[in-house]
Amino acid sequence: MSVAKVDYQNYLSETAKARKPSAIRRLIPLTKIPGMISLGAGAPNGDLFPFEGITISVKNGEPLQIDSKLLAESLTYGPSDGVPQLNGWLKELQKIQHAPPRDFVVTIGTGSQDLVTKAFQVLVSEGDNVLFESPGYVGIIAFLRHQPCNLVDVDLDSHGVVPAKLREQLENWPTEKRKPKVLYTVPVGGNPTGVSQTLERKREIYEIAREHDLLILEDDPYYYLQFGDKVPSYFSMDVDGRVLRFDSMSKILSSGLRVGWATGPAELINVMNLVTQTSNLQPSSIAQAITFTLVNSWGHQGFYEHTRKVAAFYRERCQLFCQYARKHLTGLAEWVEPDAGMFVWFNLKGIEDSFDLILNKAVEKKVLLVPGIEFYCHPETSAPSQCVRASFSNVSEQDMDMGLERLANLLREQIELQKQQQQQQR
Repeated sequence: MSVAKVDYQNYLSETAKARKPSAIRRLIPLTKIPGMISLGAGAPNGDLFPFEGITISVKNGEPLQIDSKLLAESLTYGPSDGVPQLNGWLKELQKIQHAPPRDFVVTIGTGSQDLVTKAFQVLVSEGDNVLFESPGYVGIIAFLRHQPCNLVDVDLDSHGVVPAKLREQLENWPTEKRKPKVLYTVPVGGNPTGVSQTLERKREIYEIAREHDLLILEDDPYYYLQFGDKVPSYFSMDVDGRVLRFDSMSKILSSGLRVGWATGPAELINVMNLVTQTSNLQPSSIAQAITFTLVNSWGHQGFYEHTRKVAAFYRERCQLFCQYARKHLTGLAEWVEPDAGMFVWFNLKGIEDSFDLILNKAVEKKVLLVPGIEFYCHPETSAPSQCVRASFSNVSEQDMDMGLERLANLLREQIELQKQQQQQQR
């Protein structure tokens, strides 16, 4: 495959192009030079911090002590791209797991969503059109609704983005409108649909991105929650440097740690770091020190073994959930059984609009789901959604059975009510 040259200046917003390093933050690396006397950075004196040490107790009973030097560094201001020890460990992880065909850098954020939003701040100019999965991840939809861009729906089926439809959209793009330069996708265990893109689809979509000079924002928090063999990532096939990849520890270590990382071309990652410098300065170094101490004790192979256990757990949860769905919802709903992630997307048969049904009547039945309309970019103009999102990640087998039975009873009641209303209107 030949390599196409990517001109990153064509993608950066005017605001991003104007960003300069923080006058204070750029001094931090210089303070590490032996013999350097720092009278510049206004860091508090670490001798006054009351913390002497941090010991982590993990579930196998093994206590882990955070290295004293790492702890001292983590208690004060640190690099905007993350603690060097963890950054380096994650970079090696990406090399082993994805074997990308070109150089890359890593930056760490306060969860991966922190980094996705910063990427959009760097890439979106006023009036830009952004290709976005429909239905798609509501957290990023909510963020982009307040950005000066237009969200363009990209159709999905049971294997995610449909390449033929994406190509048709781009080839027939109106000449008077600004052509999209970014495609945002959750390719594995999609939220809310639970569907995953095949390798063949990813290859075709990557080629479409090359043909139409798109950047791909590969938001992949469920990558390690694939129930079978892992499908190679967009990052693994990125010969051009047109993929920004986002990973998260939230689904595999702890969502409260708020540790995520972005991987991609230095020309883009470095500008994202400038956003960090002028917003939250840096991700929590203590959270990173805890994370590094744990994963470093495991090694990369131990980390893989842990993720396999996590994936096996969710696979069992998914199978149980779908078993009870077949028991209670056969004939009332349609769904695709996921091969990754935490979600099932139900298409409710005979229901015209799930919004009031789920937000009000289901609550009265004491079962919580999310109405499908919430996952569309343009709910004010979209047709009513028959769909709902359900999660099987944190519910017992007994509650799966009971919750889906309550949903089934509600659907039967609603369908009967609709029939009565239709008869009255005749």
